[in-house]
Amino acid sequence: MSDDRRSGDQQVTVRRAVEEDDAALLAIERSAWDATSGFPSYQDTLQDTFFSRSGPEAHLVAEHEGAVVGYLRLQDKYPFPEGSGVLTINGLAVAHDARRLGVASALLDAATAEGRLRRARKISLHVHSTNAPARRLYERHGYVIEGTHPNEFLIEGNYIAALDMAKML
Repeated sequence: MSDDRRSGDQQVTVRRAVEEDDAALLAIERSAWDATSGFPSYQDTLQDTFFSRSGPEAHLVAEHEGAVVGYLRLQDKYPFPEGSGVLTINGLAVAHDARRLGVASALLDAATAEGRLRRARKISLHVHSTNAPARRLYERHGYVIEGTHPNEFLIEGNYIAALDMAKML
């Protein structure tokens, strides 16, 4: 799989992750999340390897100018046959210095292509209600809100709603 997206004269390439991406992805994971997009306590759970949670096969990686600049974790949502055909995005992160280059859009486009290759009918995701930039991005890519979970998380003294979003393929 390879998906090229040009932003001006710059190019973002998406490919499947490999073990050698571990250090670059861990660095992105350690810096990309904040209280509006993730869980501050998550940083305390990070280990010395990015792939401790799920292996390279679950990840699409974005490169720009030869450097790994982002990832998207795409997995089966359900472990049982009745839920087959539904994929979920369990993380999408872009390095700070690569933001506004179309990296997240390239990753979402690649996830859609991968979902179609896998004959999925739907891709779902969760996003914090406070993460307005991510919500707008997902909406531009055809994701709609399917559910709202008010006061789902207590982050830095504020209750945050979780939103379920999905895109039919």
